[in-house]
Amino acid sequence: MPIQRTFAIIKPDATRRHLTGAIVQLAEQAGLSPIALKRIRLTNAAAEAIYQEHAGQPWFGEQIDYMTSGPVVAVVFEGDEAVSRWRALMGPTDRTKAPEGTIRNLYALSYRENSVHGSDSPEAAAREIGLIFAGIEIV
Repeated sequence: MPIQRTFAIIKPDATRRHLTGAIVQLAEQAGLSPIALKRIRLTNAAAEAIYQEHAGQPWFGEQIDYMTSGPVVAVVFEGDEAVSRWRALMGPTDRTKAPEGTIRNLYALSYRENSVHGSDSPEAAAREIGLIFAGIEIV
């Protein structure tokens, strides 16, 4: 299995509830290593760039407002099949459909406040990592 990097965000609802450590621990238990991590407040421009593929959706503005409403923790995880491994650990966006033990099953509050974001492809991961992290920050 190829070693990959993926980009994750621990969203405002989860950081507000102090769940960063628990979420990173679940990722580590799933074989993902956090190789870069920082707590930030996303700008509108950064949030719009991360969610650019959804720009035409009627809920896009509300998503940007939510993602910029408080601190988030941006993480680069590395591991075998990191993109698909992280996405499986997150569970589906709709927490009511999230399998037991997934992050969204455990921690999501609603469809929007679903605790985590993850890149949907290696290409998206590389793009999103570049938006938030300088190369020197990833070790």
